[in-house]
Amino acid sequence: MERACPTPKARGKQARSTVMDDWYLQRPHGVRFDWGPTGAERLAVDVACLVVVDVLSFTTSVTVAVEAGTRVFPHRWRDETASAFAEQMGAELAVGRRMATTTAPWSLSPAALRRAPFTPRLVLPSPNGSAIAASAGDIPVVAGALRNATAVGHWLAREGYGTAERPVAVIASGERWPDGSLRPALEDLLGAGAIIGALHGWSGGHAGAGAGDGGCGGGGHDRIDDAPALSPEAEMATAAFRTAPDIATAVAEGASGRELIGGGFAEDVAVATEGDVCSAVPVMADDGAFARIDGFAVPATKIAEVPRR
Repeated sequence: MERACPTPKARGKQARSTVMDDWYLQRPHGVRFDWGPTGAERLAVDVACLVVVDVLSFTTSVTVAVEAGTRVFPHRWRDETASAFAEQMGAELAVGRRMATTTAPWSLSPAALRRAPFTPRLVLPSPNGSAIAASAGDIPVVAGALRNATAVGHWLAREGYGTAERPVAVIASGERWPDGSLRPALEDLLGAGAIIGALHGWSGGHAGAGAGDGGCGGGGHDRIDDAPALSPEAEMATAAFRTAPDIATAVAEGASGRELIGGGFAEDVAVATEGDVCSAVPVMADDGAFARIDGFAVPATKIAEVPRR
């Protein structure tokens, strides 16, 4: 039986349905921004690379660990499955900040990781950034933070990400309210904005935590196929970073910073707001671990030690 051709009215309805079904993808922009696990899951299907930003503290801790040569395996939960996963990977298991001991000194605290003995492999559970990274699928995943923002932006640009053909999604992980819902976190918005600004050179030449007054982007937009390279969401994240007068103070006095400082972890906030001190770009390898690429020194064509997923 021949299938009847749709009427013009039906075709119009189908076109509108298609538009409505993918409005959240932020097409055709080369640089996109969203929040939390749901935002990451939605955008991951339509981008070539995903950057996870969890400043307090998963991605900051990843930068500290990979600087020392540790491979970091993300894991969604800190429970018995994490222990089993660590055993399977032949890795040490990071514990909660308050659970660290002399026999288990590795934790989510970046300050504690600096003091801990070297371990070649570490499982780092976290319900926010780690969960996003662990479930991102088969695209390259990068751990970004304030302390490596310029290195990440430089690496992304050098690898050709941020174009209509190779779009990148920068995901602010956020935190959780007691009921499990997403709490947007200021520090992750600023970290994402720093990375996006570094990628496009709109941060006044320095995308670190001390560069909140880094100019206004020189006016106009970078354009790809007559469309701004940055989605409106990405532009606003960058604007938040560029216009913040003091990034370190903003993070320390924001809700997440106050929570950590009040709990006795002021040093973690200090590490997280170090401005561009880290050249390491943690990229997830085929085995699911973040491993270090130098954001400036390693040629883009020579990253065999960290294959793309």
